[in-house]
Amino acid sequence: MTASRLTGRRVTGGPVGAGSPAEVTLEDGTTVMVKHGDGPGAVRAEAAGLRWLGAARAVRVPEVLGHDEWSLVSERVPTGAADPGAATRFGRALAALHAAGAPAFGAAPPDGPVEAYIGRAPMRNVRGDDWPSWYAEHRVLPYLRSAVDAGTVRLGEAGVIEAVCERLPALAGPAEPPARLHGDLWQGNVLWGADGEVRVIDPAAHGGHRETDLAMLRLFGCPHLEQVLDGYEETSPLADGWRDRVGAHQLFPLLVHAVLFGRGYAEQALSAARATLAG
Repeated sequence: MTASRLTGRRVTGGPVGAGSPAEVTLEDGTTVMVKHGDGPGAVRAEAAGLRWLGAARAVRVPEVLGHDEWSLVSERVPTGAADPGAATRFGRALAALHAAGAPAFGAAPPDGPVEAYIGRAPMRNVRGDDWPSWYAEHRVLPYLRSAVDAGTVRLGEAGVIEAVCERLPALAGPAEPPARLHGDLWQGNVLWGADGEVRVIDPAAHGGHRETDLAMLRLFGCPHLEQVLDGYEETSPLADGWRDRVGAHQLFPLLVHAVLFGRGYAEQALSAARATLAG
């Protein structure tokens, strides 16, 4: 079995849960999660991302216990209720994670592939020195093109998103160094631990702008988000006007979701683009 092969320990129970990930119990009583990748390089990218995030000793991540090209075994995190105090601590830890930095915008984690994934969508980790041009070229426009090709974004609608990309140098706020991003920080990837501490899972880790992680938390809803933001700003205040830039940072995840899940997310991306241009 996969868990036994990758950990060197005999499986005595499970799997619990259909599909991937699934819970498996090992001979020492440890319960682990076994996940199968969505495509070539996906597991390698996830394992490298978890290790890179964990190396910052800021936001906690499940320990990677073993992986190969197609499967990953990691520590299982017992979960509990979302808590305001844990949210504040998570905000502080997220600020410290971002401050750990990255070599460049688009930099992959050490040992991580250039051809990575965000969820089930391919994502290329191509380096750039300038955030607005890198974000437009490698995070917004590739997914816009895919959405237009699929008919999810109509050809006549694409111009509003392209206009945001053209105006990003003026819209992006003060220049910041590359942050160490989780990269897919929606609420489903935030685990509220039974021990009162937050862990994050399923990263699409890369070097990026720290406001992108925060915008994704807001986009899909995060319990006690204002406490998260309070803890973040206590540790690393955000540049003035950051709330006005949320829509621009949300274009990337919204277009990824448009490619994966259809028209509803395309309409949200178009609304975010129009609001950003309206200022």
